[in-house]
Amino acid sequence: MLNPRTIEIVKATAPVLQQHGEPLTRHFYQRMFRHNPEVAPLFNPTNQASGTQQRALAGAICAFAANVDNLEVLGSAVELIAQKHASLRILPEHYPIVGSNLLASIREVLGEAATDDVINAWGEAYGFLADILIGREKQIYAEQAGAEHGWEGFRSFRVARKVRESAVITSFHLEPVGSTGVPTFKPGQYITVRVPHPQNGTTMRNYSLSSAPGESAFRISVKREDRGFVSGYLHDEIAEGAEIELGPPSGEFFIDPTEHHERPLMLISAGVGITPLLSMLQSTLRNQPGRPIYFVHGALNSSVHAFRDLVAGLARQHENLTVRCRYSAPIEEDRAAGADEGFIDAELLESLLPTRDADYYFCGPKPFMIGIYHQLLQWGIPASQVHFEFFGPRQELEAA
Repeated sequence: MLNPRTIEIVKATAPVLQQHGEPLTRHFYQRMFRHNPEVAPLFNPTNQASGTQQRALAGAICAFAANVDNLEVLGSAVELIAQKHASLRILPEHYPIVGSNLLASIREVLGEAATDDVINAWGEAYGFLADILIGREKQIYAEQAGAEHGWEGFRSFRVARKVRESAVITSFHLEPVGSTGVPTFKPGQYITVRVPHPQNGTTMRNYSLSSAPGESAFRISVKREDRGFVSGYLHDEIAEGAEIELGPPSGEFFIDPTEHHERPLMLISAGVGITPLLSMLQSTLRNQPGRPIYFVHGALNSSVHAFRDLVAGLARQHENLTVRCRYSAPIEEDRAAGADEGFIDAELLESLLPTRDADYYFCGPKPFMIGIYHQLLQWGIPASQVHFEFFGPRQELEAA
């Protein structure tokens, strides 16, 4: 455990770090990539350019400083970080690199405020947190390697099929090279794709598994992003029969198909956020027959609505499944077919489930996530029934 004096100093510096958080983390990443360029492939350059990575780290540092005397409240955040680190193959030898550059950045950005006592306290606190993460990541690596058909690190997969799901989303059916199966994963988890990069040698991205566990291959469904290096590479350069490198399934956003609940299940998505929820839907229908499920999806229009026919087919097969979709920018054909126009809102959700009592899982763009999250807070839905995948600093979701 941390000594009381260290805790006192770290907590006392929380307001200063709150004030200087983003300048500090910007300086940190620039410094680290300059002094230790070998770690650059571990980071998403798009997130660096947009500032998302810097804001996320600043939020994490401030949360750690504010709760250093009660780390239990950060348990879910620690698990999120450990799973993300495992997906990117972060190893114990990477932690001293981050620690030395972080402490140097604190001194360089805060100047006289970064006394020796402050630097020493933060060094001890960082080492304490690093040990927690290293220990959890060691467990994750062992679980991944020890699973049936599991592996550690990266291995080659062949693109067995490439299927266009909408105008912007394409699915890749991935079979392991030299093996006859893939490990069972938790519905909602993601895998890591590693591809060549002209500056960094390689770069990595996480993509949710849109298939259900128990199949002989993985399926990821990738949206072509504007200026998205990896999504563009997959869409344009990777053909059926090509091989790509994958890391094992990771992630803390999942549904346990073995747990049975009396409450209905509400799956809410927008855009490409449908991918992890589609895996949850298929798995729950298979493992919890009869449980009421509401699958609510938002898209611009039918041209970018992926998996529409698949989900409609599941609804015809399962009486316990209710499906609703809304288009925020319907095309003429959508209006002619009587499409529901607008955004997913409280009125729609309440019309499906007036009691509001359900287990909620949701994923999608930031404005959609903020709206759903705050609506559930307003309804007083217990935190244990609210689950989401948010791509960005969670402080933005809380503060919006």
